[in-house]
Amino acid sequence: MDVRRSGIVLCVALSAAALWVAGPGASLAGAATGGGECQLQGVANLSPPLSNTSASFSYSFTGTLSSCQSNVAGAPTSGNVSAGIQLPETVTLTCGGSTTTGTVLYQEPIAQGSGSCGSSTTAGESLTVWNDGKNTVAAYTTTGALAAVQLQGMVVASMTLALVASSVPAGYTAPPTYVINTDEPTFPVGEGVLAVLTFSPTTPDQDCVTTGVSSAGINGVIGIGSAQ
Repeated sequence: MDVRRSGIVLCVALSAAALWVAGPGASLAGAATGGGECQLQGVANLSPPLSNTSASFSYSFTGTLSSCQSNVAGAPTSGNVSAGIQLPETVTLTCGGSTTTGTVLYQEPIAQGSGSCGSSTTAGESLTVWNDGKNTVAAYTTTGALAAVQLQGMVVASMTLALVASSVPAGYTAPPTYVINTDEPTFPVGEGVLAVLTFSPTTPDQDCVTTGVSSAGINGVIGIGSAQ
């Protein structure tokens, strides 16, 4: 059986970490015809804040996926998603001729965008860590108009994180990069990623006019379905 996974996400315009997997050529109209869904909650942080004036910006995102249901055998039931944040990782630290293990920080690729509250485009990489301990990495782009954003992308083999030098203990060195591989078999490399997104500022004063949008809350649904 040719399995395609898709769904509709109601979340922040820039929450590309929220994964919605669909087979190549799938359409929103036929999404999740035979599948399940995950509940999504999270927050995106933008810098500089989005306003009515077009400009370049970057952003990070963290969120949770819960109550996941699917007709795909062995699919995970929950997970955590992120983009553009720092993660603690245990690696080998070197000092002189001796080595030890220690935990330092590595930076996920920071998502980049251009535009305003009225329209925007972005690109980045997201990481989902599922409740079965497996990972899914996706590369994506988004196109936004007002509160509506379309996300397209693909599950990729890995994400390379950069060492945060200030997190290394004095006198020690650590590997300059850290690689996280996609290893969740339910969402293999090459699967398409597709989402329809909306965003909601975390405070009412973020109106794009007097105050830009620097933080947006995520509450919504990710569909994970199957269709022929």
